[in-house]
Amino acid sequence: MDVIKSSGEYVSFSLEKLRSSLNRSGASKEIVSRILNTVRDELYQGISTKEIYNRAYALLKKEKRGYASKYKLKKAIYELGPTGFPFEKYIAALLKYSGYKTEVGQIMQGDCVAHEVDVVAYKKGFTTIAECKFHSEEGRNCNVKVPLYIASRFEDIKRLWDSKSHENVLTAGWVVTNTRFTKDALQFGNCIGLYLLSWDYPLNDGLKDRIDRLGLYPVTVSTLLTKREKQFLLTRDVVLCRDLIDDAFYLDHLGISQIRKEKILNEIKLICIHD
Repeated sequence: MDVIKSSGEYVSFSLEKLRSSLNRSGASKEIVSRILNTVRDELYQGISTKEIYNRAYALLKKEKRGYASKYKLKKAIYELGPTGFPFEKYIAALLKYSGYKTEVGQIMQGDCVAHEVDVVAYKKGFTTIAECKFHSEEGRNCNVKVPLYIASRFEDIKRLWDSKSHENVLTAGWVVTNTRFTKDALQFGNCIGLYLLSWDYPLNDGLKDRIDRLGLYPVTVSTLLTKREKQFLLTRDVVLCRDLIDDAFYLDHLGISQIRKEKILNEIKLICIHD
């Protein structure tokens, strides 16, 4: 059975990939098997992966909203747009909960010119700079031009950094995207010494793996908040679900009822449950 990806490419349908994504939602094996059987029975030649996702999402939502929220993680990352700034804040949060001290939108002087760096991270005497490439549409991957451009910026900053006395050592340049890297982008980035992080790269340590491992889901995974409400929270730097638990008063500014506020908080707490 061939299905159509968001890029327009035809690929063979993988039941195991769908099973894996459903398992990450936290649903039991019984629920996952039931949904797989239903979706499999509804497949037809040329169905889009988006339609398969929407069907599985709807079935999960019927079972439990918390499952559906975690399942829609990839879409929720796209909802951090349309600008890339919330994504930069989100990446900074992931690094923070991985033991780094982080800053966003810093100006760093290079040997030739000054550069605005998306995320600067400090840990154990080392400094890392990360550039974030956000796409708000599926199917748009990072080509080789992205690591080429970022490598030149990193080298300019590093030349000046290494010529001066610093408490920290500038060790790595990161390129982070919410989509994927092309083959050439991966080949060049790895060859030049950049650290590449995408939705599913490195294997078993990509964005989706780190998010699940740390339990750091963006507020956009909520199935109860409207698009307008999510954008309101993002403009106030409320990026993580756990931030909303700590600062629930932000919901009061949305003008919602106490009953709805409690439902949203219950959903958020369920999402944040992390083994």
